[in-house]
Amino acid sequence: IILNLMIKDTDISASSQWYETTGPQFARLNREEGDGAWCPAGPLEPADVQYLQLDLRQLTFVTVVGTQGRYARSSGNEFARMYRLDYSRDGRVWISWTNRLGKKIIEGNDNAYTSVIKDLHPPVIARYLRIIPVTAICTTVCMRVELYGCPWTDGLIAYSTPEGQILSSPGHPIATLNDSTYDGVLERRRLSGGLGQLTDGVTGQDDFLQTHQYNVWPGYDYVGWSNDSLGPGYVEVEFVFDRMRNFTSMKVHSNNMFSRGVKIFSSVSCWFKPRLIADWEAEPVEFHTVLDDRNPSARYVTVPLGWRTAKGLRCRFFFADVWMMFSEISFRSGKMGSRCDVLQPSAPSHITWLLTTPNKGASTDDNSTSILIGCLVTIILLLVVIIFLILWCQYVCKVLEKAPRRILKEEQTVRLSSSSDTIVLQSPPVPPRVSQMDPHYERVFLLDPQYQGPAVPRNNLPELSQSAEASGFGGGYAEPDVTQCTPHQCFQSSVPHYAETDIVSLQGVTGSNMYAVPAVTVDSLTRKDISVGEFPRHRLHFREKLGEGQFGEVHLCEAEGLLEFLGENTPLPEWDGRPVLVAVKQLRPDATNNARNDFLKEIKIMSRLKDPNIIRLLCVCVSSDPLCMVTEYMENGDLNMFLSQREMESTLTHANNIPSVSMSDLLHMSAQISSGMRYLASLNFVHRDLATRNCLLDRRLTIKIADFGMSRNLYSSDYYRIQGRAVLPIRWMAWESILLGKFTTASDVWAFGVTLWEIFTLCKEQPYSLLTDEQVIENSGEFFRSQGRQIFLSAPPPCPPSLFELMMRCWSRDISNRPSFNCLYQALRPHVTH
Repeated sequence: IILNLMIKDTDISASSQWYETTGPQFARLNREEGDGAWCPAGPLEPADVQYLQLDLRQLTFVTVVGTQGRYARSSGNEFARMYRLDYSRDGRVWISWTNRLGKKIIEGNDNAYTSVIKDLHPPVIARYLRIIPVTAICTTVCMRVELYGCPWTDGLIAYSTPEGQILSSPGHPIATLNDSTYDGVLERRRLSGGLGQLTDGVTGQDDFLQTHQYNVWPGYDYVGWSNDSLGPGYVEVEFVFDRMRNFTSMKVHSNNMFSRGVKIFSSVSCWFKPRLIADWEAEPVEFHTVLDDRNPSARYVTVPLGWRTAKGLRCRFFFADVWMMFSEISFRSGKMGSRCDVLQPSAPSHITWLLTTPNKGASTDDNSTSILIGCLVTIILLLVVIIFLILWCQYVCKVLEKAPRRILKEEQTVRLSSSSDTIVLQSPPVPPRVSQMDPHYERVFLLDPQYQGPAVPRNNLPELSQSAEASGFGGGYAEPDVTQCTPHQCFQSSVPHYAETDIVSLQGVTGSNMYAVPAVTVDSLTRKDISVGEFPRHRLHFREKLGEGQFGEVHLCEAEGLLEFLGENTPLPEWDGRPVLVAVKQLRPDATNNARNDFLKEIKIMSRLKDPNIIRLLCVCVSSDPLCMVTEYMENGDLNMFLSQREMESTLTHANNIPSVSMSDLLHMSAQISSGMRYLASLNFVHRDLATRNCLLDRRLTIKIADFGMSRNLYSSDYYRIQGRAVLPIRWMAWESILLGKFTTASDVWAFGVTLWEIFTLCKEQPYSLLTDEQVIENSGEFFRSQGRQIFLSAPPPCPPSLFELMMRCWSRDISNRPSFNCLYQALRPHVTH
């Protein structure tokens, strides 16, 4: 997305002007209107302060300034050899810009007509900007100006932290870890009221002594604190925002050079404040990270904030070692991904033209008419192009449906609509392992012959050679043995095409996932009655809204007399007299006919699912509006929340009464999920959103696979939104699902591998947490190209090697190499306890 902000004449002012024809409205780059530039009144003395002021109307991340002198069709020869910048975020407090070495003066022009482009290091986050010409002698000065940047939609206007500290150790250079570009105040060893290196877009390297800048001291890219000197065991950072925001997540780029006593934070607690003069809310959001003592790479840690509403945040980051170092902190709120990903272009050729474009409306009526006509013509041409692309896409889709096995030799260019309003000025900085990735992830190739044709079963499967004791299972657990499956069972023998569904239809009307089913199954269902009973609506007592979609909602309800209604066929366990809790999906009264039909179809599909590890449809209310379906509700919540609040079982957890799980528990959970997915696969149903957030637990810790995780705001950061049309769980999706919208049982196997990874990390980290959403999509392109540059999830610390090998097979590039759910269940079945 390229955003062009037109700065109006009324938003440009000046401290003075020589004539009307040299007023501030004529200070536009490459324009010759008026007398060709802005000129302050009279000759400029070295002590004079004259300025051109721009109101950008919103907080803006300004990265580049371009300047020219006054040429005026060969009649002028005035320019500024030097200038400086003042900026303000509120129009009251003005700050003088300095570069990373503390220098305020920027070199300008040496002639009247050549434009000079200067990068701002560090960049400026401000609404108001003043360009102040500087001269060493008395002379006449005129200027034309252009700015480059993007909207600062993070909304962060200030943060306060303890002052950064100095790390010195024998045999190593001294690292000064202060916030050297902070533009607030330092008082009593605490920074407040400004922004600095934590928001400048520069992420630190794996070795904190190395820097991206030249001629700076070691440790420059990080702000760091020592646990020994701070005392309380945590670093407290407060954030102030421009307005009330609904926060989904916080991303913290942290160093993890544990050989020098530096680690990512062990946990964080965040409190929220709706107004700056209000008290902090009592209930914080808490998050525990997965500490990594094997990989010293710096990394982003994503902290879910649960869609909490606030104008101020206070976060306490707890130490995991002696030192903690941050280089960047960003937030996602409201519209996701609306932050400038790339913040400092290195050369004019990489710059996106953004601000202070000529406002022709300030000249004559003829010019205004010309602009209006030009805009109308442009809009018409864009509409024609869009209509053509839509028709062409429909044609291509029809061709692919009619000839799915045809070998296509040409490339197809597909651009996935971005979920963000991100303005990219150059290729984004990425972690070292991703740096060689092709940035043009929009370029997608059609399926190759091996993928389009039916897969040929492999003759054998490499055996798992390691023993249970050597693999680290301990306690006499048997390894998952995939070799007991036949080759036909262990691999997908063919690729079903019934689920080659468009990604837009992924989300159901209540915000839940819509199962993909064979077309013939849907047709047959329409000729059958619903196999569950009609429950009296007045016996449902609503307690809490769990989630929502475009046309429906999911509620937690008490169902009065449900056990008696279900009779002997009830799938619910024996109850102890308490009210029966159920999840109720309800269609809104304003739902469209299509949404109503989809809802009824979902009821018919759900009524067929009867398995101990699949959420059951208990009853319905469809005799009158609003339509409702009543499903089981698991009192222990979802598996993601359950595991994230626990630690691996150990002597320490027993001694301190810490909630814990054992290796046997994790294997039992994995086996139950594989059993439920095996059942769905036997019906040719495709889930399309398998993850721990969609696995629920009852009080006996029985897992049941559900489908409404995407309707819950708690997990909104796990989904990539395509401009309001659909949300995609891209971090769990196979490459063919991301690039081609192809969902099959094999793509569910891929998601199962990611779900296993979640389980054995105890859900302490989001999959691919080091990668942005866009880089995850890039990585799917690397899986397709299969040139050895794709990035896999790393093995969780407690995971046995044989089980991680099973995960890796789930992530095979070729569908024919992925295990079937029957094979996965056979491998994990020995760990199911009855």
